[in-house]
Amino acid sequence: MIKDRPRRLDLIYFRSPLFFVTFCTRNRIKILLLPLAQGAIENYGRLGILNFDVAIGRYVIMPDHVHLFVRGDHGFVLSKCVSGLKRAISVAVMKQRLWQPGFFDHILRSNESYAEKWNYVQENPVRAGLVDYITNWPYQGEIVVIDRA
Repeated sequence: MIKDRPRRLDLIYFRSPLFFVTFCTRNRIKILLLPLAQGAIENYGRLGILNFDVAIGRYVIMPDHVHLFVRGDHGFVLSKCVSGLKRAISVAVMKQRLWQPGFFDHILRSNESYAEKWNYVQENPVRAGLVDYITNWPYQGEIVVIDRA
C-alpha cells in the first residue's frame, strides 16, 4: 500500500464502483499488432462478464498504453483483472514483458466525471496526431454498456 494513500471504504460505495484504468507498455514501446490487442481485450471482456461478473465498458488502445472503464461485484479485485488483461494482450501480440509494472486507477464518483473521463480518453488519438477525428480511430470500443458511475 502506498503511504498516506486514503483507503477506499466499502461503506461509501453502496454498489460496485466504476474504475477508470490506465496501463502503459514498458519503456513506452509501441504495440505493433493493435488489431490483435483489440481482439484480446474484446475476448477478455466477454469472458469476464459471462464468467466473473466483471464488466469492461469503454476502452481505447493507444500504441503505448490502454485506457478502460471496468466494474465488478463486491468481491472484485481490480489488480487481478488488470494483470489478466495484460497477460491476455501479451499472449495475443506475442510479446513477453510488454507492460510496465502496475497501473493507474481512479474511482469515478459521478456520471459527470465518467463522461468527462471518456471524452478526454476518446480524444487521445486525435491529440497524438494518429487520426483527424475520434471516429476514425479503430482501436476503441465498448464491450458492456456502463451508462453511469
